[in-house]
Amino acid sequence: MNYVRANVKAGRPTGFSERASDIVLVVICAAILFIVAYPLYYVLVASVSDPYDVYAGKTFLMPSRFTMDGYTAVFADPGILTGYWNSIKYTVVGTVFSVVMLYLSAYPLSVKNLPGRKWISIFFIITMYFGGGLVPTYLVVKHTGLINNMWALFLPGGVSVGNMIIVRNFFENSIPKEMVEAAEIDGASQWETFIRIVVPLSRSIMAVMVVFSMVAYWNDWFTSMIYLPGTERAPLSLVLRNILIKSSASASQASTISGGYAELNKLTEMIKFSSIIVAAAPMLIAYPFVQKYFEKGFMAGAVKG
Repeated sequence: MNYVRANVKAGRPTGFSERASDIVLVVICAAILFIVAYPLYYVLVASVSDPYDVYAGKTFLMPSRFTMDGYTAVFADPGILTGYWNSIKYTVVGTVFSVVMLYLSAYPLSVKNLPGRKWISIFFIITMYFGGGLVPTYLVVKHTGLINNMWALFLPGGVSVGNMIIVRNFFENSIPKEMVEAAEIDGASQWETFIRIVVPLSRSIMAVMVVFSMVAYWNDWFTSMIYLPGTERAPLSLVLRNILIKSSASASQASTISGGYAELNKLTEMIKFSSIIVAAAPMLIAYPFVQKYFEKGFMAGAVKG
């Protein structure tokens, strides 16, 4: 202890130098990045490699016996382009709808003097733990005439309560109350204050909610399978699922044919890896454009206390 105090008084470093600390942090971050990113990279490499080499452990960093047969089989399906268009449409419309609904529900609950604020918040929180289940929800959607309508994907779950709480906390802790009060003194209505002050100052949390909603709607195939029967309205994830099911069924049917099962099973394995890349690529491309807002907005909207 005396040694440390002496070094502090003398202005000498008492531990790792700044450069050594940076090196340690870079090494740790690089190791974490490798652990997180390698599985996706492995799937990418496996999607252009021979499946038998993949399962034999011959594929690690570079493709083994490069082949694009998996992607060829995926894009040969006539429904793949329709699935892409449907997914883009559902994702864009659903993201805009969800973010608008989040803002319209979160901002009023961030106002301290809102009548019944506590009970309204409790009502929202109850829905996080209790729900009617699939069958009652399906009956509600059916009787409201939303079957085979894309709005069945958005209206039943238009507000994610968890995300709404994050946005509400952001409004409470990150929007300067002085600016809101100044707008009210100048005669601005609640709506004008919301549009001209709150929305422009909350772009970071908006980016976070956009990412959350985009990923949720892009990956959602089960809701489409329930409420959108038929192939013409199927999103990409559901189209890829059907392609994989058909490929697996064909491989099973070919099991009695000499050599047929092995080749079809090989193609099925390639389709599995290729489908993951085809489905994940759009989100991986879109994420870097909002990444700079993501951490700032998420941390600002986190629960504080």
